[in-house]
Amino acid sequence: MPAVQSMKVPVTQAVRFLRANKIEFVPHLFEYVEKGGASHSAEVLGLDEHSVIKTLIFETTEGDPVAVLMHGGKEVSEKNLARHLGVKSVSPASQQNAQKWTGYIFGGTSPFGMKREMPVFAESTIFGLEKIWINGGKRGFLVEIEPSDLKRSLEVIEVELAI
Repeated sequence: MPAVQSMKVPVTQAVRFLRANKIEFVPHLFEYVEKGGASHSAEVLGLDEHSVIKTLIFETTEGDPVAVLMHGGKEVSEKNLARHLGVKSVSPASQQNAQKWTGYIFGGTSPFGMKREMPVFAESTIFGLEKIWINGGKRGFLVEIEPSDLKRSLEVIEVELAI
């Protein structure tokens, strides 16, 4: 399915955040497919899946949220994440909790402009890429930015969690 071409940029919390922080971005709209994930986004936009960055929300055993930014096609080592956090374990947050904490609908979660502050971990190799494509706060909407802007605008903690 081809990408949807449109000049109208959705004004999401993420877009407001990017504009407020003077971060230049290129919007990319496409037809969202349920459970399509980063591989679908990469395919329809003609991108390397490694450059499409997923925003994943986890929950600690204590019930605290944490966000992880990970390359498309890679998974997060929950054991290593728990170790970084100094907790017994972590697991993916339920859709309900993820939506409550971030303010975003599942499949449209952006690290920018989240409703609740939480630690944001980012796979360290993300910052070696020239450009990244990350969710713009709506299903079927990625924003293309420089990785340095991610580091500049969010207090990210660089980690090695990819498996």
